[in-house]
Order: sequence, then structure tokens, then C-alpha cells
Amino acid sequence: MTYVRDPRVDTYINGLPEWQQAVCREVRDLVHAADPAVEETIKRTVQPYFVLRGNICAFLTTKDHLNVFLYDGAMVPDPEGIITAGHENKTARTVAFYEGDEVNAPALLAMFRQVIANNRAGGWRKLKGAGN
Repeated sequence: MTYVRDPRVDTYINGLPEWQQAVCREVRDLVHAADPAVEETIKRTVQPYFVLRGNICAFLTTKDHLNVFLYDGAMVPDPEGIITAGHENKTARTVAFYEGDEVNAPALLAMFRQVIANNRAGGWRKLKGAGN
């Protein structure tokens, strides 16, 4: 897959253990597959963010797992139950990956596409305010 890569995101990913690199690269490809207009950036000094008319997701790694934060205002359906934390969070929910976990690509791709659609419609804050 070809897309514009932010070299700072490459630096972040390349500094991780191999298994986290692999998950980050797969998720990165998925978010770009969701919409070719997705852009990469760094926020909060070092965190990779993927944006399109608002935040879509971000990476945060720890010693034993990788968190993918979905900036969806808890609006996007999760029929396959991939959300692991933040169910009551008003801004973002988390999909955590541990070594050996597989990425549920179809479910995550569908969620990315819905976050992007919501962003294009004004963002989850506007949509929630409109009663959606």
C-alpha cells in the first residue's frame, strides 16, 4: 500500500520491539486503507496520530502491549467486541494488543471508516449534540 508517511511516525515504530512494529504497521495500513486522504502526524511530542477532519486514532505503546485509541466518542458500533477499554470514555476507546494477538482487520477497518465518516459529517461531538 502506498501513502504519504510521516518520517516521525516511522521513527516511533522503528524504535519498538518487532512484534509491536508489526502490529503498528498493520494498523497503519488499515487506517490508510479506510480513506486515502488520511494524514499522519505526531502530537503530544511523540504520539503517532492519524487524522482526517479530526482525530481517527493514535498509538500508545507500553512495555507489554500496544494501545490503539479510537477517537469516536463511543459512537461507532463494535459488533465484534474488539474494544478492550474506555467503554465509558467520552472521547476515545482503546483496542489493546499483546504479543501474539492478531489484528481483527475487517472489524478495525470498518470502525476506522465509520470514524472518518463521522469526522466528515462534523465530528462525533457535533453528531452527539445533534442527538445521534
